[in-house]
Amino acid sequence: MATGPRYTVKYRRRNQGKTNYHTRLALLKSRQHRLVIRKTNKYITCQIIDYVETGDKVISATNSKQLIKMGWKHSCSNTTAAYLTGLMLSSAAQKAKVKNAILDVGLYSSTKGAVIYAALKGAIDGGLEIPHNPEIFPTEDRILGKHTKSKDLSKELEAIKKKIN
Repeated sequence: MATGPRYTVKYRRRNQGKTNYHTRLALLKSRQHRLVIRKTNKYITCQIIDYVETGDKVISATNSKQLIKMGWKHSCSNTTAAYLTGLMLSSAAQKAKVKNAILDVGLYSSTKGAVIYAALKGAIDGGLEIPHNPEIFPTEDRILGKHTKSKDLSKELEAIKKKIN
């Protein structure tokens, strides 16, 4: 076993498929807070992040798993849950005195009406100023859950919105 010096690979996260450094640099040059939205199989995560030379600093963060504590009984990765998560984040961001940000979706492919844009709509409806095109948002029926035959989430959405505000 060799005990020589260890070398780090430049752009390791690019090789792992986790970071696009050209996009990241463009976002960091704006010198604004970033609204980072990530979707996993089970949850939606929203964060307000600020760049610091020693590493990114999370100013406020929320996860759709917190909806369960508020009485949410449905999937935490659907469009309605993403909208509510964006609302929760904007509430937390206002407490941290953040008023505006730019959207950072990472390597997520941008599709009109996607779940990440439901979270963006929630953050904007909550009071954050984020540059956007309103055409990318999901329809109100999708946010309210009316597109499914089995459930209409509008009553539960309103109840959770009251708890968030």
